[in-house]
Amino acid sequence: MIKNYASLLSHKYASKWLVFGIDLALVLLTFLAAYFIRFNFTLNFDIEHLLIQLPFLLVVASFSFLMVGSFKSVIRHTGFTDVINLFKSIALMASFCVMLVFLNRTTGIMPSFTIPLSIIVMHGLLSFVLLAASRLVFKIGFKYLSCNLTATKRVLIYGAADSGIITYNALVSNPNTTFQIVAFIDDNLKKSGNKINGVPIINGSLITNSYIESNTIDEIVVASQSLSTDKLMFLVDKLIDSDVKITKVPPIEQWINGELSTKQIKQVQIEDLLGRAPIEINNPKLNNEFNGETVIVTGAAGSIGSELVKQLSNFNIKELILIDQAESPLYEVQQDLKRDGKHNFIAIVADIRDGLRLDAIFQKYKPTMVFHAAAYKHVPLMEQTPYEAIKINVNGTKILADTASRYKVKKFVFISTDKAVNPTSVMGATKRMAEMYISCLQKQSKTKFITTRFGNVLGSNGSVIPLFKKQIEKGGPLTLTHQEITRYFMTIPEASQLVLEAGTMGKGGEIFIFDMGESVKIFDLAKNMIKLSGLRYPEDIDIKITGLRPGEKLYEELLANGENTLSTYHKKIMISRTRELQYAKVKSEIEELCMINRFQNNNIVLKMKRLIPEYKSNNSDYERFDKQVQHYKKAKNLLKDGSGKTYKNI
Repeated sequence: MIKNYASLLSHKYASKWLVFGIDLALVLLTFLAAYFIRFNFTLNFDIEHLLIQLPFLLVVASFSFLMVGSFKSVIRHTGFTDVINLFKSIALMASFCVMLVFLNRTTGIMPSFTIPLSIIVMHGLLSFVLLAASRLVFKIGFKYLSCNLTATKRVLIYGAADSGIITYNALVSNPNTTFQIVAFIDDNLKKSGNKINGVPIINGSLITNSYIESNTIDEIVVASQSLSTDKLMFLVDKLIDSDVKITKVPPIEQWINGELSTKQIKQVQIEDLLGRAPIEINNPKLNNEFNGETVIVTGAAGSIGSELVKQLSNFNIKELILIDQAESPLYEVQQDLKRDGKHNFIAIVADIRDGLRLDAIFQKYKPTMVFHAAAYKHVPLMEQTPYEAIKINVNGTKILADTASRYKVKKFVFISTDKAVNPTSVMGATKRMAEMYISCLQKQSKTKFITTRFGNVLGSNGSVIPLFKKQIEKGGPLTLTHQEITRYFMTIPEASQLVLEAGTMGKGGEIFIFDMGESVKIFDLAKNMIKLSGLRYPEDIDIKITGLRPGEKLYEELLANGENTLSTYHKKIMISRTRELQYAKVKSEIEELCMINRFQNNNIVLKMKRLIPEYKSNNSDYERFDKQVQHYKKAKNLLKDGSGKTYKNI
């Protein structure tokens, strides 16, 4: 029997002519009811006159319904507009009746035909109420049957404002899935206890694991456009032990033709739990900055590089030069640009360590700006191969920067990392050396050298997010190096916007750092990713602690010892005031180190530590060099000249 009901419900629409016939029958029924009410529920009225009036009423009602089209609406989706159309039909019908009665009275064509005006008024009111009520009863009945006899998702909607109501309408109107809205959630205490379309509004504090289980909630749809990431993260954390799915309505500007579709409601992503509001940079100067420029982007096939290319391609650039040694990823970036209708770009497979190749590229295309994103960035791998790390991150940057300076490029923007701050790894130390070299070069070049420094990028190649996603897909466990490890995070578009902004505001020699909010505990991030995948920790997927990797820090920093910041016109972007360098000496030592590295010298890390005083290895074989560096510093301070002054620079 249940199957029969389900089959019946699968027929989405009743025939409009069936609705038309039912409406006419109800109109005739209310006409009889009006007579009974008018004559105190007795038969003290002329039945012959009534039998003459019924066909007349049938014609008038049919004409009115056909004129307005009130019978054409889908009954189970009856809304305010449909009720208005019903009112128009009834008002038109009553008006015709009144006009014909007055016309008959004045002309006397049919003396025996008349309808008391009180009957017409009562009939109009009764017809409107009964027709509207019949639609409402059918709508409620359909909803009840569909919820009880078919598979139903029980849903809570977070947000009882306009966006929440639009979400409600989108869900209940969905033809493919039956949603039962159990309640609206709103943090405004004044709304608690009220109802929207009969659905209660409850306070967010009531949403607990026990509430979810007792009410068999399948999904929470976050409809509020103003819900902070802190509250969203708190909600996910609070319900981490339940089976409820948490989804999110996209921003209004992403709705299709201004209307929300249930297909656009997606599961909350880890990017939504960043812990702060996304940084938005809307600087009108960017258009002027890049107008007519020839721009080189190295590492153009990487996560940051490809996003930089994408954003730069939207400006009126004369020519965009994409450089990367990874052939296949560079080809994909090239194809993406072509699909987007971009034509003012050239993709070049090249290695930044090849000075002759770079010289030929600069000579041919004469770039005016360079964004340097090419680098080795994986900490454990670079800890094993300092030769490669120095060859790319230091010598590659040196060759590229020297070439840019020689060809008098206007601006050179270098993308560094927070791992360059008080480095504990070879990778971080090489990025710090690259920062130091371009700072030295700034002193003798007309090119403006600018550095940007930021933390981990969500979704970038090799970052923790894609790793966790792959591990979840394989059934776990998620591997984590330490339960207390924390990191700063930002999105790829944010990172690229910061780089472009730095290229605009930079005057040369600055290190721009980013206010990235609070650092994120990776253990909590892992649990949230398991939760957002519809799984449970540790029942479905466990988290395995593997221990810190060579060179890895428990936490990252954005400022080194002895550094402080200056503000800029953007409150989220600051300039680091780094310690003064002996530029000529440091530049010479970095050049010497790059030369020595060609012979794969085993003591190259020791030389790096002498060059970068704050570089102290962590969980690495190179910790043995730290004591030697300390003895080296003591020896320097013991050497004195005849005047008793200490040599500080040996």
